[in-house]
Amino acid sequence: MIDLYFSPTPNGLKLKLFMEESGMPHRIVPVSLSRGEQFAPDFLQVSPNNKIPALVDHAPSDGGEPLALFESAALLVYLADKIGRYIATDLRGRALTLQWLFWQVGGLGPMGGQNGHFRAHAPEPVPYAIERYTRETQRLYGVLDKHLADREFIVGDYSIVDMACYPWVFPHVGLGQDLAQFPHLSRWFAAIAARPATQRTYVGVHDPYAKKADFSEESRRHLFGQGTKT
Repeated sequence: MIDLYFSPTPNGLKLKLFMEESGMPHRIVPVSLSRGEQFAPDFLQVSPNNKIPALVDHAPSDGGEPLALFESAALLVYLADKIGRYIATDLRGRALTLQWLFWQVGGLGPMGGQNGHFRAHAPEPVPYAIERYTRETQRLYGVLDKHLADREFIVGDYSIVDMACYPWVFPHVGLGQDLAQFPHLSRWFAAIAARPATQRTYVGVHDPYAKKADFSEESRRHLFGQGTKT
């Protein structure tokens, strides 16, 4: 059994997609970020970076004690290896899978996250930041669009890379992107959205950046006010 510590953020939804696609037995452990539950001592034992998603595998393949892990890409690789699906096993295929997975966690996610933050979460507009991150998001969408010109999925068959990238293309409207400018990305996005597992994952999920968020001061402190001393 897997305990998945979850909140419906783009990074959290990557792991929900995996669970829905794979049918892996798991238990969702909700973590309310706006209430500061990510700073609870028990959660920090699982995720010392106080971020979701995180998991505890109570039956690791080595037969040892329960294994706690954090960081979404690491979780996807771990789970794909555990069940032998959604990740290539040959040298070149695995290398390409990891390359595009790291591209997502190093670029598409962080740039989209900053874009969304300054558009919807910042207390006041910062035009330079909005322009800078909107343009970089557009560039990254363009990279993926070009890559998808001659392939159905990002790497080989449907994989953890598609699961990792979809949640950061899902909020394209809130991130100031027009998918009509990216025909190959748009085709891929529609295909992933039509999968039954995706539809189950996204029940009740909305674009988190589509409108200006109205956070309380306490929620804003939990979400954005942490530093080295807190």
